[in-house]
Amino acid sequence: MPLQFDAPRRGKPPRHWADLAPDERRAAVTDAGLPAFRASQFDKQYYGHANTDPTTWTDLPASLRGDVASRFFPPLLTPVREQTADEGTTVKTLWRLHDGALVESVLMEYGVPGKRSSGSGRHRATLCVSSQAGCGMACPFCATGQGGLQRNLSTAEIVAQVVAASARVRLTNIVFMGMGEPMANYRAVMGAVRRMVDDLGLSARGITVSTVGLVPRIEQLATEGLPLTLAVSLHAPDDELRDTLVPINTRFPLAEVVEAAHAYFRTTGRRVSIEYALIRDVNDQAWRADALADLLTGAGRGAHWVHVNPIPLNPTPGSKWTASRRGDEAEFVRRLNARGIAATIRDTRGREIDGACGQLAAKER
Repeated sequence: MPLQFDAPRRGKPPRHWADLAPDERRAAVTDAGLPAFRASQFDKQYYGHANTDPTTWTDLPASLRGDVASRFFPPLLTPVREQTADEGTTVKTLWRLHDGALVESVLMEYGVPGKRSSGSGRHRATLCVSSQAGCGMACPFCATGQGGLQRNLSTAEIVAQVVAASARVRLTNIVFMGMGEPMANYRAVMGAVRRMVDDLGLSARGITVSTVGLVPRIEQLATEGLPLTLAVSLHAPDDELRDTLVPINTRFPLAEVVEAAHAYFRTTGRRVSIEYALIRDVNDQAWRADALADLLTGAGRGAHWVHVNPIPLNPTPGSKWTASRRGDEAEFVRRLNARGIAATIRDTRGREIDGACGQLAAKER
C-alpha cells in the first residue's frame, strides 16, 4: 500500500452537538428558536448522563424532542457487532458510520473485583478509540494499514465512541490507538480531546495520542497546553528496517522523530511512550534492543524521558509476520532495563476476539 496523507472526499457526517465547541452551543440553540438555557440541558444529558437519545429526555418538552434529536443529535454510530473476552472486561465494538464505513473501539477494564483475567490493582477503564476509517500509513503488519484510508472521522464521531463507552462504565483513560493515524486527522482529534477534558471531565493526563511519527504534528501538540501523553510507534531502531515496517520513515526519519518526541518531553514534562511491536526474527533481536537504547539515550538525552512498551504482535490472518518468542521478549526488555530505560511488555487483551486494530472491520468487509 502507498502512503496516503489526504483522506478521500466523501460525504460529511451530519453536524452533531459534539462538533460544537462550548462557545458555539448557546448560539446554535437560539438560532434554532430555543431558549439559551437548553444548551446546558443538552450538555448535561449527552455528556453528563451519556444519554444520546433526546426522545427520552424528560427535562425537555415532548413536543421538542423529535426536532432536537434530528437537528442536534443525529445518529453517528450504529453497532454492527460486539465481541467480549477476559470475562467480559474486554469489549470490542464494530461500528458502522453514516456512509457505511466501519471503525472499531475497544473497552478494557482492569482490576474488576471477582474477574481474575482483568488483573489486579484499582478499578480502571481504558477506551481505545479510532480516529480514521482505515489508515493511510501503510504499515505492512497492521490490518488497518493494509486496508487503506477511507476517510477522517469527525470530532463528534470520535466523541461518540467515548460517550457510548461512558454509558457502560466510568472511563479513566483514553488511548488514540484504534484505527487510523491520529496526527493525520489532527483538528478533529484535538476537538475530541477538548470535549473529553472540558465536557466529559476526563483528565488530560489520562489521554494518550499516538503517532507513527508525523513530526510537524508532534511539534504542534507540544503547543496545545494540555498534559497529554504522547506515544510514538517506532517498531525499529534503524532507518533501513523502519523504512519497511513504518513507511512514513521515508518522510520523517528516526533521528527527526526521536528529537521531536524529546522536545515534547522538554516542553510538557510528560514522559513519552515508545511503542514497539515485537515481530519474530524481524525486529526483536537482542542487538536491536541495544540499538534502540542507543537511539533513545543518544545526544545526551538520557533514559528518564521515555517508557518503552514492547508489544507482542497480534498477527493478522494470512500475514507473514508473527509474534516474538517469549524468551526473546524477555531478553529485549532486559537489555533496555540494563541501560536504565523503563520497559514493560504491553498487556495484550482480546486476542481471541480479533483484538488487533482493524481485524474485525476487515472480516466484515
